[in-house]
Amino acid sequence: MGLFEILREQPIFYFSTLSVVILLSYFAFKNKLTKKRFNLPPGPPKLPIIGNLHQFGTAREVPPTSLRNLARKYGPIMHLKLGEISTVIISSARLAKEALKVHDLALANRPRIIGAEYLYFDHTGMAFAPYNSYWRYIRKVCILEVLSAKRVQSYTLIRREEVLNLVRRVSEHYPRPVNMSKMVGLYSNSNLCRAAFGREFTEGGDYDNYGFHHMLEEYQELLGGFSIGDFFPSLEFVLSLTGTKSRLVHAVSRFNQLFDRIIAEHRDPERVKDEKTTDIVDVLLDVQRNASGEMSLSMENVKGLILDVFAAGTDTSTIILDWTMTELMMNPHVMKKVQAEIRSIMGERKVVLDRDLPQMNYLKAVIKESLRLHPPAPVLLPRESSEHITIDGYDIPPKTRLYINAWAIGRDPESWEDPETFKPERFLGSSLDYKGTDFEFIPFGAGRRMCPGLSFGTAGVENALAQLLHSFDYELPPGVTAKDLDLSELFGITMSKKVSLELIAKPHFP
Repeated sequence: MGLFEILREQPIFYFSTLSVVILLSYFAFKNKLTKKRFNLPPGPPKLPIIGNLHQFGTAREVPPTSLRNLARKYGPIMHLKLGEISTVIISSARLAKEALKVHDLALANRPRIIGAEYLYFDHTGMAFAPYNSYWRYIRKVCILEVLSAKRVQSYTLIRREEVLNLVRRVSEHYPRPVNMSKMVGLYSNSNLCRAAFGREFTEGGDYDNYGFHHMLEEYQELLGGFSIGDFFPSLEFVLSLTGTKSRLVHAVSRFNQLFDRIIAEHRDPERVKDEKTTDIVDVLLDVQRNASGEMSLSMENVKGLILDVFAAGTDTSTIILDWTMTELMMNPHVMKKVQAEIRSIMGERKVVLDRDLPQMNYLKAVIKESLRLHPPAPVLLPRESSEHITIDGYDIPPKTRLYINAWAIGRDPESWEDPETFKPERFLGSSLDYKGTDFEFIPFGAGRRMCPGLSFGTAGVENALAQLLHSFDYELPPGVTAKDLDLSELFGITMSKKVSLELIAKPHFP
């Protein structure tokens, strides 16, 4: 059969072939024009249509690792074409400083993310909201009202009670192995829910009814996974065909049900409130009721902010504690040293108090070292350029998406000696901190879009880790060695351990 016969008999073949040819020609022409107009950073060759999407992450490597390996070849600033999206990846402290300090305002915006549009009620949460007057207002509310130092201090009793609940849960398993990953996850969730919602969602009951664990897993996957609409905005209609849209709608419905119930409880005039502690939902509802002329919050705005606190507060603390305990089991000399420090300070006293923590310098160094190697958000949330800028002499046109590979920066040999080794001593006597001013160490970001919940998260992690290390001595289950621990990772909006950590926790006190 000749060509004309094929076209006559199979017109669909003709039009699909023609469409592919036109698309290939369009993207090739567009890429050539872009290269001529701008001095873009170097980067790997691009495939037609998908660009470098196949290199963003592979079956064997999560995106932070793939991007670090590409950066070794193409440099600490490189240009990728992710579908239709022009993208710049930064993998060094020097260039992160130039981007997040020198050009912080020009890079303060967030790109449109399909998952955030649905889950955050049209980007009304602080993490994904575009940089505008609304975002500046809710950030001020969070810093001054929701997550202030005074507010974090007011949750001291909650933290102490939940840490002791954690110790009780762990001790109940001895002499059997305990799933430490699950235990620290339950702690982080309970601590966050009591501070944010004023009530417990412990294992069983509402915890299982709402399926918190599954809700967070779905949230991570929908926000951090591959969504064709995020990389091919012109093909957003495909979301309905792939089932992604229905998953997003279902996830929003589940969060809505949870938040509606919590808000209704807080607005109940007969509700008995804790006189000592005002939870975060109470604070947000007070802000909404007492809105000044500056701006007011809708109920959807309140829900978006609740989701910010709920998702980020639970997941980040769990990941830090899980990875830190894993690293300590792989480095028994560090475990011995940090336990000796804690027990020398505590003496025979069993319960760690907030006033003890400032003396525990090695404990803080252990947490910092864990954050250096395992930042909860290894690739910081994307930024988008609002104007033309230059970084390291290269053009960054408007509407360029920019990612900072914090995971690669924390392992950069230009910034760190022996970077792959877990060595907390590197932080002793050092002023390096994760508060956004030392760009070789930015697990929580820097600049305007830095995580505002740093104090809340740090307090919960330090208390829990100090108490766990004080209350128990740890061993791996029989037949398991440190070399057997599975360190594979699950990448989403954050990066957690794929396989839970199982330990035998022997009570230190009779």
